[in-house]
Amino acid sequence: MTNIEYQRGAISAGDCISNAWSLVTNKFWLYVGLGLLALILISCIPIANLFIMGPIMGGFYYVALRDMRGDPVEFGMLFKGFDRFVPLMVVGLIQAIPGIIFQVLRFTVNISNAVGNGTGGHSGGSDPFKGALPDFSALIAGLSAMVILSLIGFSVFAAIWNVALTFAVPIALENEIGPIEAIKLSIRAAFSNVGGLVLLIIFDILVGFLGFLAFCLGYFVAIPVIFAANAFAYRQVFPIANSPFNYAPPPPSEYGSSFGSGM
Repeated sequence: MTNIEYQRGAISAGDCISNAWSLVTNKFWLYVGLGLLALILISCIPIANLFIMGPIMGGFYYVALRDMRGDPVEFGMLFKGFDRFVPLMVVGLIQAIPGIIFQVLRFTVNISNAVGNGTGGHSGGSDPFKGALPDFSALIAGLSAMVILSLIGFSVFAAIWNVALTFAVPIALENEIGPIEAIKLSIRAAFSNVGGLVLLIIFDILVGFLGFLAFCLGYFVAIPVIFAANAFAYRQVFPIANSPFNYAPPPPSEYGSSFGSGM
């Protein structure tokens, strides 16, 4: 595997958001269109979206990273991720594992509710079969409690999973390495910058919330800003020379902890 270097404790979440805002507003309609199309392709095509999620995300990173260097960009570049289809598809599928698990858990909850309603819905009148049917209420209650605990554990797992694989797509896009190597490198780089990543995720959530408050157009602006901010975080951790943007790592005291400084 190629020895790809990364910076530790390098993410300045505030710079990522401000630089992303500048990038998006400079080519406003281009990024709004890219974000809208990416959202439609990733969210609205059942089954197939699992296989194209990685390449589509890679295409957005391709546009953002080129734009950050000052290179010309255009709408059709969203599909440049398909040039690295297989590794990006595999990375996207692995990133989607928490979502797949969530769907299974939700299906289990729906089945539990359906069974519970079916066994507890008798009211009034005489039912000749009532005494012959076992009472599943205790079983359903226990199953529901297990599902709730599973959802809590799943939420923690999904958060850690998403942080760990933050850089996997752009790594696989920019480097001639396999998806597993890209994921391993992403895990090492992410946990060497976990303080900045957590703060960036909080900022991303705030940007998404503000976009939601601004109704449809605001949300479609928030999506590319969040994507672009993650691209800036990637470039801070995996920098290149001669960029017009600020990639200087924040001071060690920025996050109030030693995360990222000892690995």
